[in-house]
Amino acid sequence: MVKRSTTAKKSSKQVSDIESSKYAAAKEAIKLIEDGMIVGLGSGTTSNVFIKELGNKILTEDISVFGIPTSFESRMLAIQSGIPLVSLDQCDTIDIAIDGADEVDKKSLNLIKGGGGCHTMEKIVDYFAEEFVVLVDNSKVVDVLGDKTPVPLEVLPQTYPTVLKELLNRGAAPAIRMSNKKMGPVITDNGNIIIDVFIDLDNPEEVERDLNNIPGVLENGIFTKVDKVIVGHPKKVEILER
Repeated sequence: MVKRSTTAKKSSKQVSDIESSKYAAAKEAIKLIEDGMIVGLGSGTTSNVFIKELGNKILTEDISVFGIPTSFESRMLAIQSGIPLVSLDQCDTIDIAIDGADEVDKKSLNLIKGGGGCHTMEKIVDYFAEEFVVLVDNSKVVDVLGDKTPVPLEVLPQTYPTVLKELLNRGAAPAIRMSNKKMGPVITDNGNIIIDVFIDLDNPEEVERDLNNIPGVLENGIFTKVDKVIVGHPKKVEILER
């Protein structure tokens, strides 16, 4: 009999704990959804768990809820989960947006998002919502924002040389995000490229504004307008509020 190594067992347990944490956060967020709401549907693995749970809530409780997806992936999953969808031009308000994050600063609740390349539409929907709630497993909570995770910028393809030059002039460390499934760069849902950049985030709100002022940059992955963060742990949830 071949025995699994201790390292393999540990890795499997870590994966299981992360999945349990995502599920716990999503289940807590479902409690915020009420009949008649328009809900912003975030993108990413934790948001996907929430979308499935929302579809189940609509079915089992027979409530009327409409979703606004933030990516092609979240749109497909919402349709598969039986969630009726509307677009931004069909509603005057979004009651609540539920989204994930790549990093959360536990002191200020600022975020880095965009690991999946969907941060432009995510920010439009999340910032427009009356309430913006973030779901993460506990591994995404950090003491210092941006030390390990770069800030993604969605950039018009023809402007990448000037954007790279400006970022270098600012002392940042930029790199075009390359695809591992095709030759060349990652292409967003909007047909643009992504430049990932390590940059000083001592003042996230100021950096968020400054990066968007670089000609050619459509949007960056710093999010500073968060109302609540639901942190999932394997056997509990933690709610952080501003």
